[in-house]
Amino acid sequence: MLTTGRTDPRAAGPAGPDLPPRTALEARDGSSRAVLTGNWTTRRVGDIDAQVRKIEKENKTRRLEVDLKGVGRIDTAGAWLIDRMAMALRARGAQVEVTGASAAAKVLLKAVEDAASRDVDSPPEPRDNLVVRTLAGIGRNVYAGIDDLNAALYILGATIRGAQMKIGRGHAVNMAAIVAQIDRMGVGAIPVILLMSTIVGAIVAQQGAFQLRYFGADLFVVDLVGILVLREMGVLLTAIMIAGRSGSAITAEIGSMKMREEVDALTVIGLNPVGVLVFPRLVALVIAMPCLTIISNFAALGGAIVISYYYSGIDPSQFVDRLRQVIDLSTIFAGLIKAPFMALIIGIVGSVEGLKVGGSAESLGRHVTASVVKAIFVVIMIDGMFAIFYAAIGF
Repeated sequence: MLTTGRTDPRAAGPAGPDLPPRTALEARDGSSRAVLTGNWTTRRVGDIDAQVRKIEKENKTRRLEVDLKGVGRIDTAGAWLIDRMAMALRARGAQVEVTGASAAAKVLLKAVEDAASRDVDSPPEPRDNLVVRTLAGIGRNVYAGIDDLNAALYILGATIRGAQMKIGRGHAVNMAAIVAQIDRMGVGAIPVILLMSTIVGAIVAQQGAFQLRYFGADLFVVDLVGILVLREMGVLLTAIMIAGRSGSAITAEIGSMKMREEVDALTVIGLNPVGVLVFPRLVALVIAMPCLTIISNFAALGGAIVISYYYSGIDPSQFVDRLRQVIDLSTIFAGLIKAPFMALIIGIVGSVEGLKVGGSAESLGRHVTASVVKAIFVVIMIDGMFAIFYAAIGF
């Protein structure tokens, strides 16, 4: 007889309350018998795992009887060890029979065996072909887009209706919150807007002067920069920067409050989350965006003036005189009219994505990224629609 582990004089009877698990392997002619005793629970299986693995390796017979008469308490961990040993021996062609198990142990062993067989035998789900997967992805995105549109319209409607700081108490506008958001989103963005617009204006002027020089039309760089910046580039670049800076901040702030269930707490105490969180940010963006666009226009034209003087020899006063001839109020307002619409889009997209954040940091990061991408995409699309509309009405 081959004994694995130390035997116990109480092995033949039921396991005591603190009896550790033990195994004994008895080899016979053509068969063997594994006698298991003790309590096979989660607290104890770590001590017996090596002995069970030793039985798996040392059993050379074609038939093994696993005797569980001496097993007292047994839970899922102990049943899993016994099932693992049986599966390993059956994989080598041996016949394994479990005897002496109590009614509860039989039920547990059967459940563990069924679960293991499902994991092994269940075939992988067939994958659809590329066309089906592509169409399914398009369908899911369409439904997600409809849900986002409904949420955006809800936020826009609630904002237009009023601040609604208190449900059922009229329209209470929190000016302190609006001013604080203007300072964060507007005043705080001035340095980066100035730097970016100055560099972009200088680059456009440099490239325009370099190409127009071949035709002796250096002065027309003023027309190029003036119309391009005032109608398109100033407001578009400002909107892109605000989407990356303020749109992501809106999503992160509202999303983190959603993760900590502060949004639900506002509803519980009778406050409207749209009025408290979204309304001040939307109003601040609508006010700050045109102001930042004006600053961006001046910065881009200033960078163009400096580059035009050094590259083409155009005096600053000559640049300004030519600019007054080329542009009029329609050119200026063509860009400024877009600013409030782009501000609303950035704020609404950021708020919608923030309210969709789940309970994990991964969800927060995913929705912040989606907020920036969606806001920039919609802003560019709206700018193109305005360009088509202006061309249609001759503005």
